[in-house]
Amino acid sequence: MKNIAHNIIKFVIKENLHRILLIMLLLIVFGAVGMAIFEPNVNWDNALWWSIVTLTTVGYGDIAPTTFGGRIVGSIIMILGIGILGMFTATIASVFVEQKLKVNRGMSNYDFTNHTIICEWNYRAKEILRELRSDSRVLDQPIILIADIDEKPVNDENLHFIKGEVDEANLQRANIAAAKTVVILGDDKLDNNARDAQVVLAALIIESINPSAYTIVELVNEQNVAHCRKAHVDEIIVLNEFSSRLIARAALDHGISKVMSELLSASTGNNLYQVPVPHELADQSFLVVFSEMKRTRNSIVLAVYRRDQDIVISNPDVDLKVAANDQLVIVSQNEQ
Repeated sequence: MKNIAHNIIKFVIKENLHRILLIMLLLIVFGAVGMAIFEPNVNWDNALWWSIVTLTTVGYGDIAPTTFGGRIVGSIIMILGIGILGMFTATIASVFVEQKLKVNRGMSNYDFTNHTIICEWNYRAKEILRELRSDSRVLDQPIILIADIDEKPVNDENLHFIKGEVDEANLQRANIAAAKTVVILGDDKLDNNARDAQVVLAALIIESINPSAYTIVELVNEQNVAHCRKAHVDEIIVLNEFSSRLIARAALDHGISKVMSELLSASTGNNLYQVPVPHELADQSFLVVFSEMKRTRNSIVLAVYRRDQDIVISNPDVDLKVAANDQLVIVSQNEQ
């Protein structure tokens, strides 16, 4: 309750509403005193009530001045009240309109925690956002976009926009210190070298502020992977490398790109998930884990991610022991 009152007082002072409220208060006092003086049959309680009602509306008619002095006071209250009340409502409306414009133009600061930040906007960012919103885990979660574009690019009430370059100042505005995941895309307006250099610089800034944030970067040149590893980036996607490998695989095994497309899309069919090992399957062989995951959860285990060694074991041997702190990469209809 104290915080609400404190925020209201801050808002009133910041928007200079205290002056208008003071004038309204003085008019109410003037009307109440005038009514009590000029109308002998009206007590102070009713005079105050009449003054408030007359200032904010045109009165209910339950109390009406009958003397010349009372009517003069009433006329002053009504005329000035319309102007003051109109000024008050117009100021409030302009504040909300301005705030909405600030949000859409990327001029606001945010204090979310465990949120996702997307750096740069391009056609891939739009697809990334669509896929994220197709997943129940982030369906309504706040996502902050930092990009040097004119205004918020899509109508998503939980997408928050910061206009500008991906630098330390704008990352601080996005509360990078409390972010959970950061996706760093390249600026398509730059040449490949400058584009990747900007990505690496952003990764270094993020690492210096919030080393625990999970960072995913998009590169064009494979030669820059080493720079990202030095910046302790968690996942590195090299665009040309991925697309070339998929095209080659599709040329060898026709139709495989359709399978990959379904597995990577959160909006259709089965998807890829990384899940913890169920406690009842810890320290069991991979064959047991595979069989039980299929039997009890209708999920297919493709790989085991060894977190302590940061390695992925694809299609493990049947006798591989699956540890409690491992992660399973599965194909499933949901994360379970």
